[in-house]
Amino acid sequence: MPASAPPFDRLDRLDLPVLAQHLGLVEEIEQYLAGLPAPERLPLLPLPAVEPDRDGGPYGSTRQAWNFGYPLPRRTLLDRLVRRPARPVSITVAGHLRLTSRYLAEAGWIQGAMWDTAGRVCLLGAQTAVLAHGYGTAYTVRRARTQVMEVLHATGRPAASPDLWNDRPGRRQAEVHALLLRAEARAESLGI
Repeated sequence: MPASAPPFDRLDRLDLPVLAQHLGLVEEIEQYLAGLPAPERLPLLPLPAVEPDRDGGPYGSTRQAWNFGYPLPRRTLLDRLVRRPARPVSITVAGHLRLTSRYLAEAGWIQGAMWDTAGRVCLLGAQTAVLAHGYGTAYTVRRARTQVMEVLHATGRPAASPDLWNDRPGRRQAEVHALLLRAEARAESLGI
């Protein structure tokens, strides 16, 4: 079927769909597509059964950074001009203890040293790292260590310092996290 000449009376008003229709392109494409074999339909397989994760989602969760939910320390223009670090992010004592536990979980735990070449840290090393990343002040860390000591004494585990408690033979990382969790709950209850 020969195509009639397209209307070229004004090129600035050229309508592409009308032009394609006049050239017979639409019919040609439709005939080509009709001649193709139908795509093979694959049967749908059922999804594997997945146990819900601890947050209740059936598909698990994504890994989050240890400081998730807390703003990153940002240097202001004045900080950059005078070449000083950013002001620390203000956090509560409970927040510091939470971040300490998260950092310890991500970096790994050791005894007998603040940190090692693999990046693992002890309790004091984790608190120092949280402070060094710009979260809280030295005063926040001292108050957090006081809360840890209070929990140790209240639970009948007196120690001269949290560091000596951390380094006792037979201590496990889970015990350190449990201590930090209890100290965090105590700080929350005190509103600090």
